Amino acid sequence: MAGNTFGKIYQLTTFGESHGKSIGGIIDGCPSNISLDLEAIQAELDRRKPGQSAITTQRKETDTVEFLSGILNGKTLGTPIGFVLKNSDQRSKDYNQIGELYRPSHADYTYDKKYGIRDVRGGGRSSARETACRVVAGAVAKQLLNQIGITVQSYVSQVGDIALQKSFADLDLTKIDSNIVRCPDENMAAEMETLIKATKKAGDTIGGQITCVINNVPVGLGEPVFDRLNADLAKAMFSINAVKGFELGSGFQSVSMIGSEHNDAFTNSNGKITTVSNNSGGIQGGISNGEQIYFNVAFKPVATIIQKQQTVNKAGEVVDFKGEGRHDPCVVPRAVPIVDGMAAMVILDHYLRAKTTQL
Repeated sequence: MAGNTFGKIYQLTTFGESHGKSIGGIIDGCPSNISLDLEAIQAELDRRKPGQSAITTQRKETDTVEFLSGILNGKTLGTPIGFVLKNSDQRSKDYNQIGELYRPSHADYTYDKKYGIRDVRGGGRSSARETACRVVAGAVAKQLLNQIGITVQSYVSQVGDIALQKSFADLDLTKIDSNIVRCPDENMAAEMETLIKATKKAGDTIGGQITCVINNVPVGLGEPVFDRLNADLAKAMFSINAVKGFELGSGFQSVSMIGSEHNDAFTNSNGKITTVSNNSGGIQGGISNGEQIYFNVAFKPVATIIQKQQTVNKAGEVVDFKGEGRHDPCVVPRAVPIVDGMAAMVILDHYLRAKTTQL
């Protein structure tokens, strides 16, 4: 297993390197005769693409998706959906200096030792450039989920020490894209933007957090024991570059609670079984319980900083290194559609799997 395919029924296989001719993917297992809004798919890519604002990398890629198969007259055929995104603004010379050294907190050393060779141009396959392919497959998944009433929404809830004090229940999530940070609280977004710009000016980077909310998930999605819905969501998030943490529902706050305050009591609400609270985050025993699914994803600061650092070269000699090229000072604004896409793929995959468990 080479680790380039995600999902069991709704599957995505990606290919390509950051500075290669193109990146792309194959979506398999997509149901047939589904109408797709191709412009909406491109709009999701536009939310992720580089060069979109003053707080993102200034690499200029149109990220225009070209579908090669599996779609006819705007409808899915049920056959593999092939697509490519051509790379057009590579500056590989920015990476000439790193061929013989290992950048701090990058995948240079691990790729070198695992494969005995690595693509130094923009990090090759380890680059976040690959995540554009997930956005395409995730955008398709989101459209399928929307047709059955399931919605997936992600937003920036923290940058550095600046964190939203409101929960998603008290936010207007229609305002996620009202600012370049993708935080639905515009006042907090302004503070976050100021912090990101100051960090960039200092030649440094900063981390953040994205919150994802999934509504109208039916009861029964998720498989015992190793394919629990929460486990697959966690794996999906950890497959995204720079992710360092995942918490579902009450998450790490649960360690300071006692069982009597953490338990989600069941109740009958007009003939429908629901829970009074939702510390479980909509998943119990690895299976969705019909409540709102919500989780947080923590992103580390981007590893490339425009400051002098110390590292070693292939010979083990200590050398000085200073990052060059175009990089995000904070990854979370562009990572929002990636979190959306990966979450949508997991939910759709488990929705399709659930259809196979009962006649």
